[in-house]
Amino acid sequence: MTSGLKFIAHNAHDVTVGDQRILFHIPTTSLFDLDGVSGDVLDLFKELGEVSRADVEARFEGRHSPDDILAVVEDFLEMDIITGDGPDFDKNLRPDFPPVKIENYPLSTIILNVNTGCNLGCTYCYKEDLTTPAKGELMGLDTAKKSIDLLLKEGASRDRVNVVFFGGEPLSNMPLIKGAVAYAEERCAALGKKVDFSLTTNATLLTEDIIDYLNAHKFGIAISMDGPKAVHDKNRKTIGGKGTYDVVAKKARMLLDRYSARPVGARVTLTAGVTDVEAIHAHLKYDLGFAEVGFAPVTSGDISLFNLSNTELHEVFENMKSLGLAYRDAALRGENTGFSNMHQLMTDLYEGTKKALPCGAGIGLLAVDHAGDLNLCHRFTGSDIDTYGSVDTGIKKKELGAFLEGRADREGTWCDTCRIRNLCSGGCYHESYATYDDINKPTYHYCDLMRDWIDFGIRVYSEILRENPGYFERHVSPRTLLNTNRTVGAAQQLM
Repeated sequence: MTSGLKFIAHNAHDVTVGDQRILFHIPTTSLFDLDGVSGDVLDLFKELGEVSRADVEARFEGRHSPDDILAVVEDFLEMDIITGDGPDFDKNLRPDFPPVKIENYPLSTIILNVNTGCNLGCTYCYKEDLTTPAKGELMGLDTAKKSIDLLLKEGASRDRVNVVFFGGEPLSNMPLIKGAVAYAEERCAALGKKVDFSLTTNATLLTEDIIDYLNAHKFGIAISMDGPKAVHDKNRKTIGGKGTYDVVAKKARMLLDRYSARPVGARVTLTAGVTDVEAIHAHLKYDLGFAEVGFAPVTSGDISLFNLSNTELHEVFENMKSLGLAYRDAALRGENTGFSNMHQLMTDLYEGTKKALPCGAGIGLLAVDHAGDLNLCHRFTGSDIDTYGSVDTGIKKKELGAFLEGRADREGTWCDTCRIRNLCSGGCYHESYATYDDINKPTYHYCDLMRDWIDFGIRVYSEILRENPGYFERHVSPRTLLNTNRTVGAAQQLM
């Protein structure tokens, strides 16, 4: 063992699960069991920062064998948890993601904003100019076809592509959807590709005929629904101001009874005064029958009245952890409760997800507005953020690459040494835009809560892996069929 080994604190984090310690190796988002020797060595480096041979001998003489200690030190050196590079070691560390030059845009998903109009007037909607479907700006079929052509051109290396229909309310432009589906299926069949379709809807325009059509084409469907009647009707209203729970619940039940192609999920928007995620999940999952329920807390909406307060946001996370424990208990029985936020975290930990960027927006995904302009994602359509080309002229790769490369560069940001940097990667671009009016600035306003949520997830994941490892094979691995660009990995043993 060389002298003066230094601890790289931002590359290692440990979490206690019962009587076991788990090492979260931050650069690779891998998890390792710490045995007695490795845990004691880690504690010594955490305590002293810089450790000499004399420190090791004074701490461990008579407790651990030199060979065992040396093996741990060599592992930690290889993992960049410690370094012996001298006083300027910080300058020589390999970054998690070295500077990248983004030149290729292998699209897997195109989002079509088929109508800016909507038949509802939800009070918290991020779209500034709410209007009826008839007065909305509808996408034309020619624009949709060009969007699909762009997807197939830029996603030529993909075996499977995705076409997402969004709004406004996408079902208000069914002729466009049907025309785009027919075109995409024809083009993909000729190229030997698979194509998936999905949409998010408020459900009010669903009919039996529409459901049967969506079923025939195996759409992935998410319904925007905020919970029981009193909660849902608080914000999700008609343009005339009436609550919509009764009609949405009726249509949702019709869909769930009639639809068989794929599981149907509910998307919940949590606004000021709404924190009881357990009750909301129970109603949507068990009373109505949704397969999955996902929650989106509002912290940076354009209308501050609807943003969760700091106290409410803490309540939401505590309640989500309670719901996460129920997820764990069900997983130990081999069941999935359909709590989407928790299941996604389990998927990320199981697959060893490591992200240079927070999402696929701009690389794997682009959103097309009614005029054919290319946006980072659906939330930016209609905003004052620059677009990145059009379906007629193609992607502005130089400009888009400059933005993405800038966001991937963490130097000078708090993300640089954050322990969840490779899972969060600076947070949602639209959150940055809404919170700071700066799309380039990472989202810092709930970092502590996110770090706590990841720690909680590591504990739950470790318990499930230890007591019922087959759960991940049954309920997580199938998702990798639709995520072929992600690395699959399980927890590993350090010693």
